[in-house]
Amino acid sequence: MTDIADVNAPQQAYWNDTAGKAWAELQDALDRQLEPLGEDVMAVLAPQPAERILDIGCGTGQTTLALGGRVGSAGKVLGVDISRPMLAIARARAGDAPGVEFHEGDAQTFRFDPGAFDAIFSRFGVMFFGDPVAAFVNLRGALTPGGRLAFICWRPAAENPWMTPPTGSALADLPPPVRPEPGAPGPFGFAEPERVRRILADAGFTDIVIDSHDVKLGGNSLEDTVRLSLSIGPLGSHLREHPEKRDAVVAELRKAFAARQRDGKVVQDGATWIVTARNP
Repeated sequence: MTDIADVNAPQQAYWNDTAGKAWAELQDALDRQLEPLGEDVMAVLAPQPAERILDIGCGTGQTTLALGGRVGSAGKVLGVDISRPMLAIARARAGDAPGVEFHEGDAQTFRFDPGAFDAIFSRFGVMFFGDPVAAFVNLRGALTPGGRLAFICWRPAAENPWMTPPTGSALADLPPPVRPEPGAPGPFGFAEPERVRRILADAGFTDIVIDSHDVKLGGNSLEDTVRLSLSIGPLGSHLREHPEKRDAVVAELRKAFAARQRDGKVVQDGATWIVTARNP
């Protein structure tokens, strides 16, 4: 089933081309890096056996399957994403897992059955809406009265050094990447907590709590970490425009990440918000 509208056309194009393909190819390394953060917000959401849960921005399905394990065969988990390459991986991973389904759709406009879910979960999947208030109004309509919302999102880029790994002199003579406007759809679209609070309140949610959550990102080898840095985020895009710099940048990335290794795995600091709210 597909439910895609035009309101988020740039994000749909992005996640079905370069980004979606890269995430699908790097799913194992990305799961190792992000799985603990999903577990942290799942612990806050506290899924119960037989509950019905909606997973927004489910990607390659790791979180959807983990939620399915918590609600059991009597429950239901629906993963929704706009990325066909990532959903293909998710469906293959799920196989015939009971109670787990995936749909291609934009959660801002997806036609959910009213009151179909007891809870909504997201691991870095809610920061990309063109109209976030409209999106959360739509999502709230999918919750039962008293239904729960819990998601994790990034704090500002300046607090997340993994976003801008040091590259020394290799990029010194290049123009800096264009930075998005504050609040624009993207990884750091929900970096400002009071904006997030306003969005959820305007969408009709209550009991809104936004907690700062410092994390350690990692779990991957040096080479996998370099590969992620080059494939995910602005650095890879920058180098595609300046391929003559790639070898020098790779050498400097290896040096920088080597200094962050612990027991053969690269570990970096990350800064997030864990956000919870309730449908009245």
